[in-house]
Amino acid sequence: MTSYQAVSTKPKTKPYRILPGFRLTLGFTLIYLSLVVLIPLSTIVLESSQLSGSAFLQLITDKRVLSAYKISLLTSLCAALFNVGLGVLTAWVLVRYSFPGKKIINGIIDLPFALPTAVAGISLTAIYAENGWVGRFFYALGIPSAYSALGITIALIFIGLPFIVRTVQPVLEQWDTETEEAAAILGAYRLRTFTRIILPQLVPAILTGFTLAFARGIGEYGSVIFISGNMPFKTEIAPLLMMTKLEQFDYPGATAIALIMLILSFVLLLFMNLIQWRYSKRWGSL
Repeated sequence: MTSYQAVSTKPKTKPYRILPGFRLTLGFTLIYLSLVVLIPLSTIVLESSQLSGSAFLQLITDKRVLSAYKISLLTSLCAALFNVGLGVLTAWVLVRYSFPGKKIINGIIDLPFALPTAVAGISLTAIYAENGWVGRFFYALGIPSAYSALGITIALIFIGLPFIVRTVQPVLEQWDTETEEAAAILGAYRLRTFTRIILPQLVPAILTGFTLAFARGIGEYGSVIFISGNMPFKTEIAPLLMMTKLEQFDYPGATAIALIMLILSFVLLLFMNLIQWRYSKRWGSL
């Protein structure tokens, strides 16, 4: 008895692609990326190269410049850490509960993205000044909320909160509550369920939001200059110092400071991506 193997004579067809081929799309992507990101950033390096090595080192290690770096980094870090707790709590409420005005609050979260930063700075200064609605209570306790590092942190909290909420919220929306119900049946308390089951799944999203909020805070300018007071060695941030040097036509000096800020932001993003990759790899192997 002879057996025959059925051979399909149907011609193979290439998968249908909505966009053009790989080479064309990759070329367009590289051109667009170069025009928008790479070429502008390369000018920072070119302008900074006009300085000699000793002049560059002297400029970036100046006491005023180091103070501006310190203020920008510390206030951005404090604001990002505060936003982690506030952002996760806000995302949890928006996902897990239904209440009147929920859609309005959900829309207000994105307001810092749409609001001009200068408008935000003026509004925050008016509210947290010594005679402001909220500032009067801080000043009554001896805490200057405006024209201080606290004022800078408040402004950075305002512009950084949406990054945490919008990265954590989709993860919570896709979360299967059956796992929580199983943990409750097995006797796990709510806090234990959150810390052992829910929180590990949120860590990558929290790290992403924290990184975005931190990086945005380091380079923020418009919402900070009004509430900070711009006092050297006290409330002067690095972006303001760059603008000061630009107004003095010191382009190499401004780009030297910008180059250090660029390196810090790149290292921060690289470090946080490395942490996310190692955490995801470790969690995936469990």
